[in-house]
Amino acid sequence: MSLTFPNPSRSYDEAHKRIRFVGHDGMSQIEFALEVEALTAKSAKDAETGYLAAFDNALETIRDAARKAYNKSHQNRFVLTSSDLAR
Repeated sequence: MSLTFPNPSRSYDEAHKRIRFVGHDGMSQIEFALEVEALTAKSAKDAETGYLAAFDNALETIRDAARKAYNKSHQNRFVLTSSDLAR
C-alpha cells in the first residue's frame, strides 16, 4: 500500500511546538509531527491560528515530505523539520 491522508485533521501541540497529523498505510495509522519552525507563519492573533494556517497553505509540500520520510523507513511515528520540507 502507499501512504494516504484521508483524515484532514491536524492539531497544534503547544508544549512541543509542533503540528500533529496522521497518515494511513492500509489499516496502519502513521503519526507525524511537523516542527513549527519549518513553517513561515504570518502574524495572527494567536500562534496556533497562524501555525495552522501556514500548515494548510503548505499542505501538499508537507504531505510530500511525509511520504518521502515514510518511504525511507516504514516507521509509525515521524518528526518532520524544515530540512525535510526543503528536499
